[in-house]
Amino acid sequence: QVQLVESGGGLVQAGGSLRLACTVSGSIFSINAMSWYRQAPGKQRELVATIISDGTTNYADSMKGRFTISRENAKNTVSLQMNSLKPEDTAVYYCNAFIIATMLSSGFYYWGQGTQVTVSS
Repeated sequence: QVQLVESGGGLVQAGGSLRLACTVSGSIFSINAMSWYRQAPGKQRELVATIISDGTTNYADSMKGRFTISRENAKNTVSLQMNSLKPEDTAVYYCNAFIIATMLSSGFYYWGQGTQVTVSS
């Protein structure tokens, strides 16, 4: 059983920083893309950033230059460093990963339970 567990959310003032982390556990053969998404109240879930196994990254335009995604393959973790936070960054942040559980199985996307980030003005 694969599990993704996020940590690091909380309340921060505008201009501040937070670092989110997500650890993948369970039956894992390989992890390809790892991503962070977010969902603000009343809005659709949106992609924040993606990092694939070779370290290639991709960011949503509004996060470029403020957020940095990174991963430690040996520890099956992905992190999101968020700087210069704005009130509009307030949302529940979700970890997502494309995981192949065994050498003979297909890959699936898995989600974490989410962690709340609140940025006060």
